[in-house]
Amino acid sequence: MRILGAAFSGALATLAFAPYSFWPAMLVSLVALLLLIHGQSPKRAGYIGFFWGLGQFGTGVGWVYVVIEKFGGLPTAIGLALIGLLVTYLALFPALFSYILRRVQLPLARSYLLLAPSLWLVIDWFRGWFLTGFPWLWPGYSQIDGPLASFAPMFGVQGITLALLIISGSIAITLVNRKASSLLPALAVATVAAGSSFVPWVQKTGESVDVAMVQGNVPQELKWLPSQRWPTLLSYQDLTRKNWDADIVIWPEAAIPALERDLPDFLARLDAAAINNDTAIITGVLDVNSDGKAYNNVITLGDNGEGGYNYPSSQRYSKHHLLVFGEFVPFEDILRPLAPLFNLPMSSFSRGDYTQSNIDAKGYQLAPAICYEIAFSDQVRHSLTDESDFILTLSNDTWFGTSIGPHQHLEIARMRALENGKPVLRATNTGLTAAIDYKGDIIDQIPQFETVVLRTDVPTTTGQTPYTRFGDWPLYAWIVLSGLALVLLTRGQKSTVSTQSQQ
Repeated sequence: MRILGAAFSGALATLAFAPYSFWPAMLVSLVALLLLIHGQSPKRAGYIGFFWGLGQFGTGVGWVYVVIEKFGGLPTAIGLALIGLLVTYLALFPALFSYILRRVQLPLARSYLLLAPSLWLVIDWFRGWFLTGFPWLWPGYSQIDGPLASFAPMFGVQGITLALLIISGSIAITLVNRKASSLLPALAVATVAAGSSFVPWVQKTGESVDVAMVQGNVPQELKWLPSQRWPTLLSYQDLTRKNWDADIVIWPEAAIPALERDLPDFLARLDAAAINNDTAIITGVLDVNSDGKAYNNVITLGDNGEGGYNYPSSQRYSKHHLLVFGEFVPFEDILRPLAPLFNLPMSSFSRGDYTQSNIDAKGYQLAPAICYEIAFSDQVRHSLTDESDFILTLSNDTWFGTSIGPHQHLEIARMRALENGKPVLRATNTGLTAAIDYKGDIIDQIPQFETVVLRTDVPTTTGQTPYTRFGDWPLYAWIVLSGLALVLLTRGQKSTVSTQSQQ
């Protein structure tokens, strides 16, 4: 029964994330996990954590199957086996958490209030780094609309995760010991969250920028067909022509269905039109340099401080964090011949630098993050400077169809805005295209799968949040201090026991 309960409570956690956004579900799920592993052997706890992970990731990231089914070119059975492997791999992380938590024998309060929060953070960080990282469905994201969201500007999304684990541990201890005093840590965290929500970490400048984000709605299966190149470009041009009076026009990731070097005349004409209309255009475009290396880029045209377009554009950003199989294939000599899944179009990119200069658009500074990169909070934070006005993220979530994936992706972008106190401009091919304010709230968005332009005014801010300034260092400090506290408390307990035994 515990195994089934673990799978159910893990699946319950998915309801806390977008598009469901029932944030209390995460607390219930985490409390259930802690109660289920209480009193169990390390091995049994590991199994419980594993099935909790199967429940969460099976329901939370199962949408990845849409890519395998539609573009993978594999039999259904093999496709299901691959998504099963992904879910199984991700379930190993809560299994490891549960095993270690029971393997380290500590009194309940120390285990659930000191060890568990730090252990979860370390394992989550490892998941966000190992094999290029998959920091998806970190618990903190689920609280973007909840009362714990106020921790984000101070400690980032993982600061919210830490708060969740402390509150969950406090509730679990209360349910086990049936002592109301055990709720004090949860009340303390809630009090800090409530108080910090009134702190204005950044300030509005009083200015706003008129932004037009073009959602081209080009089907992925048609995007790279040679016959569709000019119809696609003309469609973007037509949508843009009606919005030349905007300050900044934004096209999505790889909106131009050709290499930059193949369309210098088209880009020069687009640049000239933008200059004549006193606006800037930002677009995603792929390119291959003189060394034969391919890059996924963002470039700016028009009013970008350069005085005219020349190939290659000097105002550019090259994607750093590449998606496994989507943008690069490990062991490609072995895997590429096996199936179309390992040979998707444009899956041999090179990395740009980890930290790159902001791009200029009509005098505003934008820190780009292309598609999957928006999930890497530390990379986004490092891209920001004192002069940054916006976080820019271009994406193409067409791969994921009508699944919950694009909704989770938008939720992650909202968290980056809240963490850093900077508006996020999110332009996508098929949605969800949205403008997000510095508090992580959506100013405006447009429906998926419609060819339309999102036109809106986005207020700018000045100042830096504590998270932008210090990153995860306060959380590292928490881990070190909680570890020291555990060591000192354990030594003190052993010393007391030794003294009593000698008397």
